[in-house]
Amino acid sequence: MNRTDLQELHYITVIRNVASIMSGAILSHKRSKGINHNSVAMEAIQERRKKKIVPGGRPLHEYVNLYFHARNPMFYVVQSRHIDLCILRVSTQVLDLPGVIITDSNASSDYARFAPAPKGLSIVDKELTFAQYWTHPDPFEAMRRKSAKCAEVLVPDQVEARFIMGAYVSCQESKEAFGALGIDIPVSINSHLFFR
Repeated sequence: MNRTDLQELHYITVIRNVASIMSGAILSHKRSKGINHNSVAMEAIQERRKKKIVPGGRPLHEYVNLYFHARNPMFYVVQSRHIDLCILRVSTQVLDLPGVIITDSNASSDYARFAPAPKGLSIVDKELTFAQYWTHPDPFEAMRRKSAKCAEVLVPDQVEARFIMGAYVSCQESKEAFGALGIDIPVSINSHLFFR
C-alpha cells in the first residue's frame, strides 16, 4: 500500500462516546479504563490483545487501534448494533506522529507483522485490506484474508480530536442521534460500511 491509496483511517465507536472524544481524544484501551464509556470491543479479543506486546514497542493495549477500512470482520460481528455505532474518519496525518506502528493484519493475530509508520505501509496488502469480501473456499486463505481486512494503524496512547475529520453512520436514525450531540463535524450516512 502507498500513502496515496489512503484518504482516511477509521475508528469504530459508540455514538454516545463521541462528545467525550471530541472534547479530548480517542484513548487507548489502557487510558480509557478510568473513563465512563461504552465499548464496542469483544471481551475474548481484548483478552488476546491484553497479552500482546508490539515488537520493539509497548503492550498493544497502550495504543489506539485505527483501521484502514472499518468494513471488516470485527465490525461484521457487531453490525446488529449499527444504530448505536459510528465510524470516525481520522486524518492520515496521524501516520507521522512519533511511535506509530502499522500492522499487515489484525494486531492480535499470531502472524501479524509490525512496522513503523509511515514506511510500514509497504507491508499492507491494499487489495486484501480494501477487498469487498474476505471469504474464500480454502479455509487457510479465508483466514489470511479475514485477518488482512483488519490491518491496523496503532497510535501510542491517544489520537487528539484535531485529527478527526468527520463521521459515518448507518442510517437516518443514527444521524439524528449523532446530531443531538451538538458536535460540529461532518456526518454522513454510509450504510455499505455498516453491512446494511
